This record gives sequence, structure tokens and C-alpha cells, in this order.
Amino acid sequence: MQFCEEKTAAEFACPIENTLKVMDGKWKIMILHALFFNGTLRFSELKKHIPGVTQKMLTAQLRDLETKGVVERKVYPVVPPKVEYSLTEMGKSLRPVLEAMHQWSLEHDPRPCDDNAPAQA
Repeated sequence: MQFCEEKTAAEFACPIENTLKVMDGKWKIMILHALFFNGTLRFSELKKHIPGVTQKMLTAQLRDLETKGVVERKVYPVVPPKVEYSLTEMGKSLRPVLEAMHQWSLEHDPRPCDDNAPAQA
């Protein structure tokens, strides 16, 4: 990896911003986590792995991840409809990024994850 000092701040930030756009928000990271550790999941199974997410929000986030090429949606022509979600190769390539973020958090802010916990200064 080239971590170039001679780049301007904007040149340096652009690829990082692009990565963050792919997995922005609380729900996308949780979707990626569920798919990394459980493999292919049906919508209802995925929803069970993500406490608090609404059906509408999960649908929107999955569509966005699918549009970005991170998640694959497979529809089976059966009644009732069967839809499965899995990570694409591009989606699988995000695993080290999430693992690095997780490790950084453990090293620098090891408090339990809780929406009500105050942030450290």
C-alpha cells in the first residue's frame, strides 16, 4: 500500500471517502458482518441477525449495497418468493477493512458498544 506523503489532503482523502460511501451507516456494517459470518442468508434470516432494523431500512440498505456491487441478490422462481443475499467478491474484499476498524476501536475506545454510552473525549 502506498501511503503517500506528497499527496494533497484531498488526493489522500478521496479513496478513503469512496470506501466509506460503500459502507456508510450503522446498518450496512451490520449487514456486512452478518453475511461475513453466516454466509448466504434469506431476508428474514438477515433481519434476525440485525436487532432494531426495520424491514424498510433493511430493504433500502440491501438495495444500495447491491447497486454498489457489494451484495448479490438471488431470486428463486418459487411460491412463496425466495430471495437470498450473499457477498460478492468485492463485498468479501471489505472484510480486512472492517477487521481493521474493529481492532482500532478495541485499542482506542474499548467501551462496550451502546448507543447511550457517552463518547470519550
